Amino acid sequence: MEQDLEEHFPGDRGTLDPEIRRVLVHLLQRRFLSVERNRREWALLLDHQQVVESRLNDIYLRLVIDHGRGFAYKQQLRSDEIDMPVLLKDAPYSRAETLVLVHLRTVYQRESAAGETSVRIDIEDVEQTVLSYFAEVDGGTAKQQRAIRSALDRLDREGIVQEETSGRYRITALVEVVLSAQTLKELREWLGTQEAVAR
Repeated sequence: MEQDLEEHFPGDRGTLDPEIRRVLVHLLQRRFLSVERNRREWALLLDHQQVVESRLNDIYLRLVIDHGRGFAYKQQLRSDEIDMPVLLKDAPYSRAETLVLVHLRTVYQRESAAGETSVRIDIEDVEQTVLSYFAEVDGGTAKQQRAIRSALDRLDREGIVQEETSGRYRITALVEVVLSAQTLKELREWLGTQEAVAR
């Protein structure tokens, strides 16, 4: 797809087909590209993987494609030997978002191990568990519930959950990519120590 093409805007010196440019922009704008949500972009990415990887490498990013789970995403390249400018800024999850993620990942792991192929959860279940981890400094129950709902909204935008009906979510396999089994174990141990201190 890298060839001499007509200009798509005045002064255009790009060499990619417009559809491939859009896939590249999609990868740069969002955290993940999903085969489920973005079938056309996914097919184009696989068909033109080499050129997309090349363009990302030009700006010190790596393309990661998880064929099994159906997700593609970018990673910042880092090296101790080579000075690589950092393009991606880490956007860490808030405390509420992290607590919700831990619960979602735990439920996903448990249900998947039991043979469930499509894991769903209700907002009430999320609130019941996550509220138990909040402290008085996190405000009253209403404020904490708003934080949980806001966390679910962000995770929905990122594709980690999908709200199917009001207050009912399907947890996607992306939760395993975002929160590895090792990270989950460490966070659960940390939460255990926090509970012990609170007692």
